[in-house]
Amino acid sequence: MRMRRFALPTAVAAVALALTACGSADTPVAGTGSTAATVTVDIPGVGDVTTDAKVAAKLPADFRTKAAVTIATNAPYEPFIDFKAEGNTTEFKGLDYDVLTAAAARLGLKAQWSQQPFDGLVPGLQAGKYDAIAGGITDKKERQQVATFVDYSASGTGFLVVKGNPLAINDVSGLCGRTVGVQKASNQAKHLATYSKDSCAGKAITIKEYPENPQAVQALLAGAVEAVAATRVNLADTEQQLKDKVQLAADSQNPNGWLASPNGFGFLKSRGDLAQAFQAAVQSLIDDGTYTKILDQYGQKEIGLAAATIDQAID
Repeated sequence: MRMRRFALPTAVAAVALALTACGSADTPVAGTGSTAATVTVDIPGVGDVTTDAKVAAKLPADFRTKAAVTIATNAPYEPFIDFKAEGNTTEFKGLDYDVLTAAAARLGLKAQWSQQPFDGLVPGLQAGKYDAIAGGITDKKERQQVATFVDYSASGTGFLVVKGNPLAINDVSGLCGRTVGVQKASNQAKHLATYSKDSCAGKAITIKEYPENPQAVQALLAGAVEAVAATRVNLADTEQQLKDKVQLAADSQNPNGWLASPNGFGFLKSRGDLAQAFQAAVQSLIDDGTYTKILDQYGQKEIGLAAATIDQAID
């Protein structure tokens, strides 16, 4: 999962929403109060996912009348979220996109996605500009001051180096005295700063922040940094794309990444009822095998969970 750090400001960023989810609203679903619609979405490589009446009954009544859930994300952050086509920032694909779009359909909701700056996701959620945030977001106790997280996978930080690994960087200890690229406002920046202070004994890690993770990777290729720290599964995808130029540090002690934590879909803290409904929807995807099929589409079976949980941050 993407271990990126939010600031927790009170200022509200302006947000423009674009509607991108595919689905159809047809038959009503029985429930308490207003009824939800039946929504069917086609998940690539998986097939149709449709509304389950028992799951949809858990949806708060106000969302049955809305018939849609608005979701803000920050792409690209593969495999969790990416743009369908280069240059088009209104249509998305990715693991998070598929799981959350499918979960919304189970609840009788269309998913409406928009691109936002990563450090603007929380202010927009606080301001009610959208209902949820997603895209490789780590569930952190600090973030739980603002949001309730439905945890759907778990992963940690990996380290990308140039092909052949000439500096022999195999785990976080190998970063002492090195220059490391990270995404701006990411957890990697915070964790590496702490590790450098506590464990590098005078050989500090120099941390360079970039607006987006691909820019940190380009800095590695250009020799501006000696490693890139980001969510391991994200870097595994980068490694496949640039297999002649880069590789992941082995880190045999942390095969799922350094400081592995749960990844979650964030909902406003005051909307625990909505988070619980989505927890039930994700669990239904786990129970019927849809979830595993989605993970397999992205080669991410190893980050899967047996149960969807809420607010299980480890730090």
